[in-house]
Amino acid sequence: MKTFWQAQNRPIRKGFANMSISLSIITPCFNEVETVENCAQKVAQILESKLPGVKYEHIFADNASTDGTVEILKEIARQDSRVKVMVNSRNIGPFRNIYHAMSRASGSAIIPMLPADLQDPPEVIPKFYELWQEGFLVVYGERTNRQESRMMRITRSIYYRIIRKFADTDIPINAGEFMLIDAKVSQSILALDDYYPYIRGLVAQSINKSATVSYVWGQREHGYSKANLVNLFDQAINGLISTSKIPARIALFGGFIMSAIGFLLGIISMVITLLNPEATQNGIPTLIVGFFIISGIQLFFLGLIGEYILSIHSQVRRQPRVFETESLNF
Repeated sequence: MKTFWQAQNRPIRKGFANMSISLSIITPCFNEVETVENCAQKVAQILESKLPGVKYEHIFADNASTDGTVEILKEIARQDSRVKVMVNSRNIGPFRNIYHAMSRASGSAIIPMLPADLQDPPEVIPKFYELWQEGFLVVYGERTNRQESRMMRITRSIYYRIIRKFADTDIPINAGEFMLIDAKVSQSILALDDYYPYIRGLVAQSINKSATVSYVWGQREHGYSKANLVNLFDQAINGLISTSKIPARIALFGGFIMSAIGFLLGIISMVITLLNPEATQNGIPTLIVGFFIISGIQLFFLGLIGEYILSIHSQVRRQPRVFETESLNF
């Protein structure tokens, strides 16, 4: 299978490894055999035409793909030294993959995630770079319109508004990991050594002054998304507990209020029993309903607290770190 560079008879590009790199672009991938070549080609074309004097590196961080993605990436990297490839020993999920790749980026500015399917368009990268040169340490990409199902748009909108409302800092509602951050911001985030990083939240907590570039989040043209419902739910919970103490505080005050109501109902029930013992039997259905409602609320709050405990447990007692089985052009 010929790569874009071979098909175009373009010269092999060497010599960038030892030169000062201004921009690092990270593309996490897992079984993206249908998209990675087009992604590398598109980035090369845009940056050569729009930012011709900018030296960049395009890091493909592969999560142990099994469909031939790695072989294609190797061929592209052999033809263009600006394309760098790192292959993880196992699939560690998108956020950890991005976080690990950030530690390998050498650019003065970093784009933490450009998806291989190009749903976030690389055409806005020159605008990111321009605003960064103007002095903004963070330039968010804002998805003004999502070309996806109505149900997913509504669900995402509600979730991001909850995150924004509860977060300890200001997180743009429609921003994802497709953004540009200064290397200083990246270093401060990496210094945390977060086991399960919520990157957009960490970036928002690092700095207040930022710029925004709006764009349309397109449809995937090739392949299919590897994010299933379980993964999306896991990422959503992580985002919520990583950015705010409010859910735990709600659980605390909610438990206090429910305890107070239960204590009050207990006193009322005792008074009724003393005044009219024959009326006790009539309250059994109410007692049963109240028991199940309160038990359900308690289980909900226990589960919420459990998520915080699991997060602490993961951070303290970590799984073995991922290592790179292969790397090219680093």
